[in-house]
Amino acid sequence: MAIIREMDMSVDINKLKEDVKKLNNPRVLVIGDLALDEMVYGDTERISREAPVLILQHTHTKYILGGASNAAHNVSTLNNGKVSVIGIVGKDYQAEDLKNAFEKARVNFEHLVEDKERKTITKTRISGSCSQSVTQQIVRIDRQTNSPISKECEEKLVKQIEAVIADYDVVILSDYHIGTITDRIIATVTSLANKYSIKVIADAQRNLERYKNIYSMTPNLPDTQKHVGFYIKTKDDFIKAGNILLEQTNAENILITCGDNGMVLIEKDNKYTHIPVANKSKVFDVTGAGDTVTSTYALALAANISAINSAIIGNIAAGIVIKQFGCATTTIEEILSEIPENISVEC
Repeated sequence: MAIIREMDMSVDINKLKEDVKKLNNPRVLVIGDLALDEMVYGDTERISREAPVLILQHTHTKYILGGASNAAHNVSTLNNGKVSVIGIVGKDYQAEDLKNAFEKARVNFEHLVEDKERKTITKTRISGSCSQSVTQQIVRIDRQTNSPISKECEEKLVKQIEAVIADYDVVILSDYHIGTITDRIIATVTSLANKYSIKVIADAQRNLERYKNIYSMTPNLPDTQKHVGFYIKTKDDFIKAGNILLEQTNAENILITCGDNGMVLIEKDNKYTHIPVANKSKVFDVTGAGDTVTSTYALALAANISAINSAIIGNIAAGIVIKQFGCATTTIEEILSEIPENISVEC
């Protein structure tokens, strides 16, 4: 991706640090496809006589919040647990594991809707190791119901949203396209949010035009290209793509994440800002980094921080979590410690 540099703008570092400290204040509601990552670990013992497969001696199992749940966890570590989730769980033991993980992460889950016909979204990763090697993932098993939620469950979700949305400063719609975020859910959230002056931030991979009357959206570059139907390589390409999304969604701004090229913020009146990536040389695992960007960005916007500084803070937060394996989170203290002495963005 070629970024055309027309003008560099220095960021006020002292102001940025003061802004980061405000992340503790907003109350956040996360609505979406709530998931649990089940990490099963074992030591390699031998090859099975039944089939040419490894036999692992189980050592431990770790539960990590994934999907929309990861977005909520990222918020919780930044605002001291002032976050709630609304979504669907099944009537299964994985639902209890998910609730336990929420409790441990200080995420309020009292507004969950149970559907005995659906599976609690669970991604099971089985990893093995031996004394001569690092731990490596062997297989992943996905447990989920891909069809849209029933009308009955949709009605229950709507009632939960109507009952509590006024208590929050920002809503994150985290859509992994596993059935929770329906057109009616989007319409309910945006209508009530506009009524109560609540910002709505959407994180989705496709059908981006569905998210009308939101405040902002955080698509990645490949998904944006698929949506607009052309490759995005130059500043003019970004402005053109951003304007398409701004017109379709009536959003205030669009934040396009571009992997190791950072992110681009498109605002109304063709305003373009490219934010270079943070910690490019220290990438270990990008899993969940998008959730970190959306969560931190949403918190900052809810704290009335400028869109540019909100994006910069999200960028720094993502640079922290990609240095860790799996879905990870960060804190206000860590973000403050990672702010460099100088930051320049390209306009």
